[in-house]
Amino acid sequence: MLELIKYLNDNFFTKQELLNVTKIQQQTLLDYQELKVMPKCSYKLNIDLQSDSVFGLYNEEQEIEYYAKGYASWLATIESIKPPETGYSVFSERYKVAINTLKEDGYTTSSSKVTTELNQHIKEEWSHFINGVYGLCTKSGLPEDIAAKELAVIIITELSEINELSADEMTKLTSAVNLLDKASSLFAPHERLRSSRHRLVNETRRKYMLNS
Repeated sequence: MLELIKYLNDNFFTKQELLNVTKIQQQTLLDYQELKVMPKCSYKLNIDLQSDSVFGLYNEEQEIEYYAKGYASWLATIESIKPPETGYSVFSERYKVAINTLKEDGYTTSSSKVTTELNQHIKEEWSHFINGVYGLCTKSGLPEDIAAKELAVIIITELSEINELSADEMTKLTSAVNLLDKASSLFAPHERLRSSRHRLVNETRRKYMLNS
């Protein structure tokens, strides 16, 4: 429990910290979440605390929500656009720019997810984003890290299905694994062995003896 709490406190904002940093009211945050332009929390802790001292027993129940630190900048973005419902358009544009930049940097794939079906793919990513999923599994929770993570996963999966990789393909695999490593969160201690990071970064490096 203590290791989990330390991980969350080190890598996330509590709801109150998020409100303090962004200087918005709790109701405003809730309104944006109702409009589905602001992600839900990525973790929620329900703590039943019991203390015993010379003063006797003390019990306290507390619920703590944790948000990706990158959500502070996303909230600032939502606050700056009118109407806030256009948040999806901002997300979509930033996602497309990130994908195109990565392609220009040599992270290429023929997958329809990032070619002919990119718009549908982004709609699905937006749903995960709003549900708080990417606040959990990417470092920032923002469109740029989400795009990097998804593109890296596609490339790693494609190359892992090839029986014998050429030297160029090994280079491409190494770059994709490093990209995923950079974009992915560490995950909470109890999640790490089941995470995409463990499977696609740690295990791929071990299997192919890749340098980090």
